[in-house]
Amino acid sequence: MKDTQELNWPLIHDSMHSTGYALISNVLDPDECNELISQYDNKPLYRKTIVMERYRFGLGEYKYLSYPLPGIIQHLRETFYPKLAPVANKWMQVLNIPKVYPAEFNEFRDQCHKLGQTKPTILILKYGAGGHNTLHQDLYGEAFFPIQMVLFLNQPDRDYTGGEFVMTQQTPRAQSKAIVLKPQQGDILLFTTNFRPVKGSKGYYRVNMKHGVSEVHEGNRYTLGIIFHDALS
Repeated sequence: MKDTQELNWPLIHDSMHSTGYALISNVLDPDECNELISQYDNKPLYRKTIVMERYRFGLGEYKYLSYPLPGIIQHLRETFYPKLAPVANKWMQVLNIPKVYPAEFNEFRDQCHKLGQTKPTILILKYGAGGHNTLHQDLYGEAFFPIQMVLFLNQPDRDYTGGEFVMTQQTPRAQSKAIVLKPQQGDILLFTTNFRPVKGSKGYYRVNMKHGVSEVHEGNRYTLGIIFHDALS
């Protein structure tokens, strides 16, 4: 795995501010990705399984991990958060939202736990042929962090076809904009959980964003989502 400190954080921050997302290539190596996939059926690791069609979320399955998290996931959560907190705080500042995120992850996690949000929100997702995820936002309680990340665990056009990552941006008084991405195995995508600020002629305004997954045509698609805030249940 690449050293988090060695990533081009000024470029990542610029991308987050200008688009609401940032794609970072080759963070995990294939062996690390395959190890995470191999644990998909290791039941003791997980606290809850969601069959998506049951809730009209799409077609597929995902599982929430329990604490303690696997070391690589805990490391990513703890090392990415301090780099993203300044972006989150800037967003709150320009949108006049009275929220300040602490500099370190453990302090933010403690804030979640004081509000009863004690369940980890790390999830591994599997989509087979026909699988997809409807457009949504990942909010789990009063405390939330406005940026999340997805690890892409296998290779498009080799392990599966289709299954593009889709985001929509709803600008006030305008039609929605669609963004379609095709990350490769080992890539990490950072993106807004809910909204981002955009600078207009009269200052900053808020645009809402959603994300989902287009239909998988063949094969199995695996990703792992890291959400920084914990959940109530």
